[in-house]
Amino acid sequence: MSISKDNAARQTVGTGLTVLALDTSTAALAAAVMRDGETLAEVQSMAERNHSVHVITHIKEMLKSSGVSGDELDGIVVGSGPGSYTGMRIAVTAAKTLAWVWEKPLVGISSLEAVALGGWNDGMRQLSALEAEASVAEGMTSLKDAVAKAKPSHWVVPIMDARRGGVYTACFACGGNGEGWTRREEDGVRLMADWIGELVEAAASAGSTGGGAPIVWLTGDLSLHGESADKMVELGRTAGVEVRLAPYVLEGRYIGRLGAERLRRGDVDDVHSFIPNYTQLTEAEVKLKQRRQQAEGDNITEQKLAGADGR
Repeated sequence: MSISKDNAARQTVGTGLTVLALDTSTAALAAAVMRDGETLAEVQSMAERNHSVHVITHIKEMLKSSGVSGDELDGIVVGSGPGSYTGMRIAVTAAKTLAWVWEKPLVGISSLEAVALGGWNDGMRQLSALEAEASVAEGMTSLKDAVAKAKPSHWVVPIMDARRGGVYTACFACGGNGEGWTRREEDGVRLMADWIGELVEAAASAGSTGGGAPIVWLTGDLSLHGESADKMVELGRTAGVEVRLAPYVLEGRYIGRLGAERLRRGDVDDVHSFIPNYTQLTEAEVKLKQRRQQAEGDNITEQKLAGADGR
């Protein structure tokens, strides 16, 4: 677990708002206090089974560290999932309680979008550092040559493990400098084996219309899907699509950044009716669906047999 106070870590978009942001949909408890796009305090705790025990303590520590009181907040931002069924409810319950007690607006943000935004920014920072080193080694006076080689657009694909070969995922697009951030695919559960092929095919198709294929970033927790991630790189190489793997653990600042932008637009959620984006079917629903499919299959088989017998 780490708590930081970083007054120099200014985001690219200021909103003039002070927000408390938190998310427990992944293995990390990610939270931050932000003001006008600046990260005043942040926590990232890798204690998935104990999020409920530590969430309020971490919030108190961040508020104290940043010198911000509950009364000074302009809103509460929470990651609404998808993700861990129990985990999502911890942050959402805490956020709803604080918003009600402090009488503050509540804003829910896609946890997948925050992973995508954070993973892409982290990956680009690392890439910029490597390009800077290369420019020095090659005697370049600036990064203009490296920037000129960059492809015009990026697709960012966040993933979280959803078991049974599935992932919680979506797809976002932006320009080389992060401009024009938009959603391409909605949050959902997809089979990783199928999803990587669909993405590479779509990116190759987009490239065939002119302007070059987008760079595709696969980010988030890649540890349980390493084989599929490597296969995606190979598929991309064959199709002429550059695929970059960017392992990333969610940071609270990106929940805060997205939430503050929604809050600035006056786009808020109802404190009482707000619920997480569960997305994944519960175990009972999965079993019920399997039984229905089996019953339908048995019925079709019986009909075929009856037809073969001439009945």
